[in-house]
Amino acid sequence: MFDLTGFQRDIMYLVAGIDSPHGLAVKDELEKYYESEIHHGRLYPNLDELVEKGLIQKGKKDRRTNVYSLTDRGLRELESRREWENSYVEDEQAVLAD
Repeated sequence: MFDLTGFQRDIMYLVAGIDSPHGLAVKDELEKYYESEIHHGRLYPNLDELVEKGLIQKGKKDRRTNVYSLTDRGLRELESRREWENSYVEDEQAVLAD
């Protein structure tokens, strides 16, 4: 995960959390979060890179629509990232509580 951009990590979280995530659904959710338009030229190369890295897989819903899902490796990477983040957030919360 260390070699991914924040944008790519956001894509992975969305792929993990959206039912039948296809490109436009991921795009719509990213636009809500970033509060700006996400161009196809930014989204699809990042999706393809995540596929190449073995973190997500791409399948066909129909002739025009691809669907994405996390691979087992992608899920392990997200879980590891969340544990790493939580170790810092939990430490900070403990300090603030004292």
